[in-house]
Amino acid sequence: MTFDAVVIGSGPNGLAAAIELARNGRAVCVYEARDVVGGGCRSAESTLPGFIHDTCAAIHPLGYASPFFKQLPLDQHGLRWIFPDAPLAHPLDSGRAALLERSIGETSRRLGQDSIRYARLLHPFIRRWDDLGPDILAPIHIPKHPFLLARFGRHAIRSALSFADRHFVTAEARALIGGNAGHSLLPLSAPGTAGFGLLLEILGHATGWPLVAGGSQNLSNALVSYFQSLGGEIVTGHRISTLKEVPNAGSILFDTSVRELLRIAGDRLPETYRRKLLRFRPAAGVFKMDWELSCPIPWTAKECARAGTLHVGGTIEQIAESEAAVAEGRIPEKPLVIAAQQSLFDRTRAPEGKHTAWGYCHVPNGCGVDMTGPIEAQIERFAPGFRDCILARHTLSPLQMETYNPNYIGGDITGGAADILQLLRRPILSPNPYATPAHGLFLCSASTPPGGGVHGMAGYHAARAVLRMTL
Repeated sequence: MTFDAVVIGSGPNGLAAAIELARNGRAVCVYEARDVVGGGCRSAESTLPGFIHDTCAAIHPLGYASPFFKQLPLDQHGLRWIFPDAPLAHPLDSGRAALLERSIGETSRRLGQDSIRYARLLHPFIRRWDDLGPDILAPIHIPKHPFLLARFGRHAIRSALSFADRHFVTAEARALIGGNAGHSLLPLSAPGTAGFGLLLEILGHATGWPLVAGGSQNLSNALVSYFQSLGGEIVTGHRISTLKEVPNAGSILFDTSVRELLRIAGDRLPETYRRKLLRFRPAAGVFKMDWELSCPIPWTAKECARAGTLHVGGTIEQIAESEAAVAEGRIPEKPLVIAAQQSLFDRTRAPEGKHTAWGYCHVPNGCGVDMTGPIEAQIERFAPGFRDCILARHTLSPLQMETYNPNYIGGDITGGAADILQLLRRPILSPNPYATPAHGLFLCSASTPPGGGVHGMAGYHAARAVLRMTL
């Protein structure tokens, strides 16, 4: 068979690339190694029947806010978003918690001395998210709103610690920026980590942090359904080993890690380009857990039950200590646990009267240490009796994550380290980071701009590059 384009990998970026090409009249086929599509956006009954767990991505602020996904009629293909009462809670000791509400007024009201500063700082970006978002979620380009982007960048370039020291005095406001910055998988002293924290806080107010009804798999299923309605084809259960296995196609797009691109197509790539790709660094790994629970998590701070996502790590200083340990190759004693409690808001996730919870912490890349104890101890710290609620648990170590998905090198779920230097050269410094030097070969994964997250923007921009080069 002959196609205009073949996409290797059916993660959100691969499906986004395939859809954009198909929307522009191209004949496209997607190859997926596993029997189920989705990449990092899958769900499964990991423990017992009736308990649906998100295998990787669980909460989707970037998915709902994605400028590309918003163009697609995914609601007509089965996608339904669920918005928790509050996007995020961050429990602190002594029964307190910082709560990020959809309303910036309600959020700032809880921040005491930081109330006015918080609102003044975030409101300009929240009000103009539709202008700011497309400029952030794009490769290096001439921005459409340069002054707005520069205003954001002036804050984003800082480390999360210096940003918090500059702007906030309360433990609650500082914890919010610290927990959100922790999603960067970088030490909070690293330049640029404030940008991760600010982006997620802005999204919490501007668009929310929703989950997908029935599991994250249903976002992937909706993308596939729409792609097939455009005439696209999907082949599952076929891991591509060499380019000889790929049907004739004008363009081949890799929704894979840099390492998988080299494995499959290395002999087609110039030696200088291969050497540059080999210098591309992975991020820290993650140790991930799913729980079946007999009841909701018994948080001491009752407002935590209103949130879909929890950042469980204490103060910004304690989070900084744990993330610094990971960056230095050490095991954090009290890790930052990023957790979700989907079944509180989506009753399809568990049998009647039962619940699910999801969480992970950061560890050194490739780490083999079982983090079950430290993760559960952190939750127990802010929810005494949590362990008594556990009916069953399922764990994925960094190496098990890589076995599950070869793109997760050493447990890196973000497609490569996201420090400032590597954000600029992702995977290399180039005016067109999606095109390789080999004719017709493109990279469209999270290893290209704008990086990790379930938003499809890397796939969309890669498809646009293909369309420009193959008119």
